[in-house]
Amino acid sequence: MTMMKKILTSAVASALLVGGAQAEISDNAVKIGYLADMSGTYRDLAGPNGLKALEMAVADFGGTVNDAPIEIFTADDRNSPDVASSTVRRWIENDKVDMVAGLVASSVTIAATKVIEENGKLGLVNGSAASSITNEHCTANHIHYTYDTYPLSVGTPTAIVKEGGKSWYILTADYAFGHSLEADVTRMVEANGGEVIDTIRHPFPTPDFSSFILQAQASGADVVALANAGADTTNAITTASEFGLTQSGQTLAALLLFLTDVHALGAETAQGIQLTTGWYWDMNEEARAWADRFMEETGVRPTMVHAGVYSSTMHYLKAIEATGSDDAQVVRKHMMDTPINDMFAKNGRIREDGRMVHDMYLAQVKTPEESTSEWDLYKILRTIPADEAFRPLSDSKCKLVSNN
Repeated sequence: MTMMKKILTSAVASALLVGGAQAEISDNAVKIGYLADMSGTYRDLAGPNGLKALEMAVADFGGTVNDAPIEIFTADDRNSPDVASSTVRRWIENDKVDMVAGLVASSVTIAATKVIEENGKLGLVNGSAASSITNEHCTANHIHYTYDTYPLSVGTPTAIVKEGGKSWYILTADYAFGHSLEADVTRMVEANGGEVIDTIRHPFPTPDFSSFILQAQASGADVVALANAGADTTNAITTASEFGLTQSGQTLAALLLFLTDVHALGAETAQGIQLTTGWYWDMNEEARAWADRFMEETGVRPTMVHAGVYSSTMHYLKAIEATGSDDAQVVRKHMMDTPINDMFAKNGRIREDGRMVHDMYLAQVKTPEESTSEWDLYKILRTIPADEAFRPLSDSKCKLVSNN
């Protein structure tokens, strides 16, 4: 496996390193490993552009922290927990890496964070979806930053019911992931005064969604929810577009969909879909300014994951600067004690379970007529407040939570 190491520093910083940086910073350097799927299924979601977001944060910070240079190591995890574990262990043991960023596939993240915990280092998780990462798989050595399945499966139906979508029809992938989403959605729809009038389960994977979409249309439900992911979601959306589902007045709710998916589908196909996102590049002036810089570097607009990588890296580096230490627990405590106010989140905070809570947003994909450019894809319908968006600590199974 190829691994690239970049040292982002200057000749002046190198000279300072020779003379010795602050003693509290181990090895006189701050070392960050970026581990992600760089070539497979999740390449567009995080991948090489997530690395670029991290590099932007390091460059914006000046390439050093308290005179210690910042070094970046990168590797492709190949969506393999075994590759992730061995890579992180090698980074920590051989290269003295202090923090691991990226972390996309949930199985990869759970494997990597076990190694990080065993070695007393820190992980900043931005790509993974599983809410279990700060629930039954929580550790005192990682932070889950951008989003997770809880707001996707709970925030979306709550917000849509409040917007008037009372009757629901759920199209579910027939395996554990889909069943879990279906159960969560049903619970939240009913808790908010709505009704699930029917569900239908499709094989995983399914190349042809015609019969399933026709049944959903015939149900007359206000909302057709897709409790699936990946190619199943995009295939279902394409079929729904061909049959004019949203144009006929029904709302299509995708429970796991990203900006890169919508861009690949195009506004013509994806128009009208509602989804939950943790951030959108055009949501305000500050986000837009950063997204413009990112696009200059990459040629594309950033996903919420790219924005989360930048924000969490900056928050981490500021904690090292403030404490004069790169010790995982010292840094994590300062990160928890310091609110996050930047281009990604306002009044964000990191809880004791490691979950960074912040506002989430119900978005709708624009029609081709509403869209003014290639990446002008979302309109924000509703803000989901931070305390509603994420799993309450009272329901947590995390060993770090005081009531457990």
